[in-house]
Amino acid sequence: MNLSQTLSALFVGLAGVHAASNAVSPLVSSPGDIATIPGWSLQSGTRVSDDMSGLSQPGVDVSTWHRVGPRGTVMAGLLQAGVFNDTELFFSDNLNQLASDPTFRSPWLYREEFTLTPGDNQYFTLHTHGITSKAEIYVNGERIATSNEQQGSYGGHKYNLTGHVKDGTNCLLIKAYPTNYLRDFALGFVDWNPYPSDNGTGVWRNVEISQTGPVSMSPFRVITDLTMPDQNQKVNVTLKTDLVNHSQKTVQVSVNGTITPPPGSKAGPITRSLELKPGESRTVSIKVGVENASIWWPARWGAQPLYTVRTNLLVHDRTMNISDKTRAQQFGIRHVSSYVNQHNDTAFVVNGQPFQVMGAGYGPDMFLRFDETRLEKIFRYMLDMGMNTVRLEGKQEHPELYELADRMGMMVLAGWECCDKWEGWEYNNDAQGVKWGESDYPIAQAAMLHEAEMMQAHPSMLGFLVGSDYWPNDRATEVYLDALKDMDWKNPIIASASKRGYPEALGPSGMKMDGPYDWVPPNYWYGDQEGAAFGFGSELGAGAGTPEMGSLKRFMSDKDLETLWKEPDASLFHMSRYDSQFFDRSIYNKALFARYGKAQSLEDYILKCQMADYEATRAQYEAYSAKQNASRPATGSIYWMLNSAWPNLHWQLFDYYLSPMGAYFGTKVGNRLEHVVYDYESRSVWLINHSLDVTGDREISIDLIDTDGKKISGTKVKTTTVPNSSKEIQQVSGIDKIKDIAFLRLVLRDTKAKRDVSHNVYWLSPKVDVLNWDESNWYTTPVTDYTDYKKLEKLPSANVKATVISVKAKAKDGWTYVDVQLENKSKVPAVFLRLNAIKSSDGADVAPVFWSDNYLTLWPDEKLRVSLGFEGDIKQTVIELSGRNVKKQSLKSLK
Repeated sequence: MNLSQTLSALFVGLAGVHAASNAVSPLVSSPGDIATIPGWSLQSGTRVSDDMSGLSQPGVDVSTWHRVGPRGTVMAGLLQAGVFNDTELFFSDNLNQLASDPTFRSPWLYREEFTLTPGDNQYFTLHTHGITSKAEIYVNGERIATSNEQQGSYGGHKYNLTGHVKDGTNCLLIKAYPTNYLRDFALGFVDWNPYPSDNGTGVWRNVEISQTGPVSMSPFRVITDLTMPDQNQKVNVTLKTDLVNHSQKTVQVSVNGTITPPPGSKAGPITRSLELKPGESRTVSIKVGVENASIWWPARWGAQPLYTVRTNLLVHDRTMNISDKTRAQQFGIRHVSSYVNQHNDTAFVVNGQPFQVMGAGYGPDMFLRFDETRLEKIFRYMLDMGMNTVRLEGKQEHPELYELADRMGMMVLAGWECCDKWEGWEYNNDAQGVKWGESDYPIAQAAMLHEAEMMQAHPSMLGFLVGSDYWPNDRATEVYLDALKDMDWKNPIIASASKRGYPEALGPSGMKMDGPYDWVPPNYWYGDQEGAAFGFGSELGAGAGTPEMGSLKRFMSDKDLETLWKEPDASLFHMSRYDSQFFDRSIYNKALFARYGKAQSLEDYILKCQMADYEATRAQYEAYSAKQNASRPATGSIYWMLNSAWPNLHWQLFDYYLSPMGAYFGTKVGNRLEHVVYDYESRSVWLINHSLDVTGDREISIDLIDTDGKKISGTKVKTTTVPNSSKEIQQVSGIDKIKDIAFLRLVLRDTKAKRDVSHNVYWLSPKVDVLNWDESNWYTTPVTDYTDYKKLEKLPSANVKATVISVKAKAKDGWTYVDVQLENKSKVPAVFLRLNAIKSSDGADVAPVFWSDNYLTLWPDEKLRVSLGFEGDIKQTVIELSGRNVKKQSLKSLK
């Protein structure tokens, strides 16, 4: 039975059959309660009657519907219910079988029953936080929202339920209409990957019900007067909330609460009393002084102290009853700003310090499934790679993302996505989205209001882009800016991620979107055109991200794998969408074979890919780091992309299964806090310092050897390191003496601490790749003459001894930490050594896994120690070592 047959069979009730959950206790029972609808019964509209009024009455038999969780698209729900298995779905081109299934072009119903106990002066509200892409909403047989009102993936709305709910069992029914990316304000993927079968249709975010007394309050917006951190300083915090009197009486209310500060800080009480007339809405502003303020910093620059706000809203009656209360809400004290410099480039400032953005573009799960534990692992990977910012291009996810970023010190650059309906402007001829009409502006307003309210108080917010490839028209800009103003948005607002144009109200974006998105050589980044290291690159990369063999075999058939290495120009289902420029690896493969040689086997192809990906990502981050304070500074780089929405073959730094690869470790090396790098164009060495406080004397060793290990040149340079800056040290001697291939090793040493800070090795040929800048297009710059690394195929064999020298098994956090000593026992370099941790039970790669360094090249007789951290048992793990000229070996298991 194929996937389409499986779908048809299961829709009529052969699996996923669970009754609705009718809890005995009320969903909410007291003023101030707010609860998420705990789950849904899900069914296709083609399998039920059209009587939505009847279906939304309590007591309907839904035993043949699928039982799913509180949030999820249709496909996410069907996966959870067991209709599909994503291992099978993602294998080869299986997903294609569902591409034309008509069931996904019809509405889907989300239904749930729950208990309430309404009473006098109690008010109930339904909160939607986004349904893709539009929906009708019914409660107990009555329609409370039309699909004209509930529209847009980010359309958060509040609906008054007070007159619609009853004592006892109630029913909520949502009819979600199928999404059209060109017509609807949806959460799409453009050309990132094939579209999900359901186009993301469904209740992808939580739906909540709240109960209040006569007056309700909104979450706080938080404003601080900090501009520059200082010791023992006092900071004024302004808390703003919107109060609404739902009753027909004048009421006296008080907002009473506390701010719980981090240790060492002290905050005053929250208190404010006022009178509200019948039906009145009013914004209340409360100023609180914070003594000895603890400042929030991005992860690499300091700690992330958070303050917690808790308040009750009391009605002044005989017993001072609670009318509403806020959830525990956290905020941080910090200041973020941006400006457009004299070169028309955007630069950011955090807590008064120039902040060079070094980040990547985030991709959610293809079916919009959200797993906070997985996201934490992704953020840990980002921090391990030295990144400080994640860009969300229209992929705003859920509140948990921002809370996690706050705790981990990851800056967030959010904004609307490109193309499709979002950028249906009359001056945009690149996208096919339906042009905006009168009915679209209220949808945009609701989306902006909702997202701004969700993000406003988070210290991790770096800014919001109201456009991506194109800027919004003047009317949409006004809508966005008014909504942000209403939400007391104090972070940077940027017109778009490109320099194509801008609305007068915002001015130039200062961000460039000139590519590349496909392969370019390492010396590209040291040029002075297109995406090279100057200004702010909002999305750019060399199209790298080839998974290692263990992951490839999980989603590609034997035939797919054969095509991968034998047919360099073939279309590949696990690249981008079929109509995309990136549906094949032809540009990448042309360069790979010209530089490294034609693949002799699948294993040979993958190894060459890892080397190419490593040098590609390392060069991008190193070049931007080196030029951070150049005459035209490199102010930021967002690698395209961080991760993939499904098992993919490019645009990722680690694969879908969270296994790191060459691109990951190239990025990690290029982003080191303190580092020494090679400029391919000028043949110079640069010293880089991304810290705010690291200073002192340094020694740089610059060594060049040939493939036989013979010395070509060697130099030691003494210098000093300066925080948050980079400087050119000197040119590398001996490059002109290279015959075919040589290896350049740069070692940065802290002479006072007597330890190496950075170890970096390059493979070089006598010539660099020659770029034809005049023929650049939006996705690449052609190469007219490639460098030649083919001699790497004939390297003399090296003998490397690998020894596990220390293990901390099963630490308190459940992780195992291992140190491995590598020693090259040969007189020739040991090139591109890969260490891999494998589960002995099934041979699967351990993931996530944290190596201090990997894909290493060792000098003759050189020793290096690397560390490994993973969640698991070392006794059930095999560590493998392999390399370009080193035979694969397994390290002995420990007792």
